[in-house]
Amino acid sequence: MQGKTVVITGATSGIGEVAADRLAQRGARIVFIARDEARGEAMLKHLDAIAGHSPHRVFYADMARLSEMRRVAGEIASACPQIDVLINNAGAMFAQRQLTEDGLERTFALNHMAYFVLTTALLPQLKGPARIISTASAAHKGAKLDFDDLQGAKSYSAWGAYGRSKLMNILFTRALASRLNGSGVTANCLHPGFVNTRFGDNNKGVFGWGLGLAKNIALSPAQGAETLLYLASSPEIASESGKYFHKCRVETPSREARNDADAARLWQVSEAIAGQRLN
Repeated sequence: MQGKTVVITGATSGIGEVAADRLAQRGARIVFIARDEARGEAMLKHLDAIAGHSPHRVFYADMARLSEMRRVAGEIASACPQIDVLINNAGAMFAQRQLTEDGLERTFALNHMAYFVLTTALLPQLKGPARIISTASAAHKGAKLDFDDLQGAKSYSAWGAYGRSKLMNILFTRALASRLNGSGVTANCLHPGFVNTRFGDNNKGVFGWGLGLAKNIALSPAQGAETLLYLASSPEIASESGKYFHKCRVETPSREARNDADAARLWQVSEAIAGQRLN
């Protein structure tokens, strides 16, 4: 990873924080997006204490807002003419259905559209060999896409919305890998396992209490980051693309996650919402 530029979201806590730290220790320059300035500055200070490479950078944006993602992608593109690894890792779950300023359901906006907008905007900077990695989840199993109600307007549950968004991450990876075939740029996704992080801490009441209790038996962030680090740095999977990994191995996702017709349709819907087209 010496001298490589890694762009990562969700790097101020959890597996993203561990991944950013470990990759910096291996010589990578870390460029990350944060929403909270205090956390962002603390992480930047930590990374800068790791010697031996170009200065790291932090950019600030609300990743649930399309305009913010377009803006920050433009800023990163200007600062980083070459990106070697892009890691889409930020995500959340919301107990109650919420809408963003764009009128999008917040889980859909943050967990899927942010991946789509940032990745497609930065593709010109991802010159092969380069890697795109997206954090998905085994929570996709059992989820199905209803293209007449992708954002849960008719019926909403936190787990349902989250599972659909993780299914979208895998379908997005498949469609992206197909489009990038032959370019030297790969796209893969992963299930990190159930990890004890800040995930779900935004929720209060019984829902938040239940998540907090479950974390007592969860993996540590370091354990959860192992597959993410493997996908970012291992020479063994340099040519692998369009795959879903767990415990540093390829796994077969659900049948719905292997539906290329749904992957293509989701791409078209996402393009229309984002207002940007990848030929």
